[in-house]
Amino acid sequence: MDNYKIIQGDCIKLLSNKEILQEVDLTFLDPPFNQDKEYNSWNDKLPENEYWRLMKDVCKGVFEITSKGGAIYFMQREKNTEFVLQCLRESGWNLQNLIIWKKKSSAVPCSNKFGKHYQIIGFATKGQKARVFNRLRISPPLPQNYKYDRENGVYLTDVWDDIRELTSGYFAGDEAIRKNNGERFHKQQSPIALLLRIILSSTKVGDMVFDPFAGTGTALVVAEQLKRKSIGIEIDKDNARGIKHRLEEISQSDNVIKYYKEYIYTDNLKEIWGIDSAPFTIKKKGELSLFKL
Repeated sequence: MDNYKIIQGDCIKLLSNKEILQEVDLTFLDPPFNQDKEYNSWNDKLPENEYWRLMKDVCKGVFEITSKGGAIYFMQREKNTEFVLQCLRESGWNLQNLIIWKKKSSAVPCSNKFGKHYQIIGFATKGQKARVFNRLRISPPLPQNYKYDRENGVYLTDVWDDIRELTSGYFAGDEAIRKNNGERFHKQQSPIALLLRIILSSTKVGDMVFDPFAGTGTALVVAEQLKRKSIGIEIDKDNARGIKHRLEEISQSDNVIKYYKEYIYTDNLKEIWGIDSAPFTIKKKGELSLFKL
């Protein structure tokens, strides 16, 4: 029996259908940003008040099916921060962090203000305290003029500047899903590394991950590898078929194990990750050893 469910349809209509949906523990909410992008089954140029009313309805619907202490990660453009916070607050969520996802590519230039170089992710919970929160440790490059190497990494903060977005065109690399002619299948595809960090932080093995705007299914692909259950709703039929195909055979580009070493200093990482033996171990400070699972 599969641990995932892909539902083709409109999440705004389906969120109230308790026969289709069940209790969820983590939601990744990455909707179209209302930027007049070309989508086959979604109007991406709605009046602002209508768009944010829909987003608030989604936040409310997700809140109702979320377990006590469950989490939501709501991703948006930096200019919409005020609306994201309002949607979360007015639908019952308790904000825990406003995460800054700083892009690794060049900033978007602006002629009359500072260039744009990040997106925001509102991390909120159902209730004052998160049901699950795993404090991950990473070991980013040392800033200039640091005299000593870190012995066991540092805890993650609310600024994520080490995850590269899947930029447009061929700069997106092998992870981007492409058509036979080489064009991007979905230009707003979320990177595996981003969903890995979110799911590792806010779930445990066996938890239910939900993505109401599933897109290319990255949340489901990561959840499946981490032994979490998942539900994805996707309005576009081609996208829904693509998610199914992506999950039926996890590609090397989608394999999350290559990121294990980035979290090697995290306590109980094997338990959080859901594996019996680690692919990387620490031989001595700053040196990793690789062996097969």
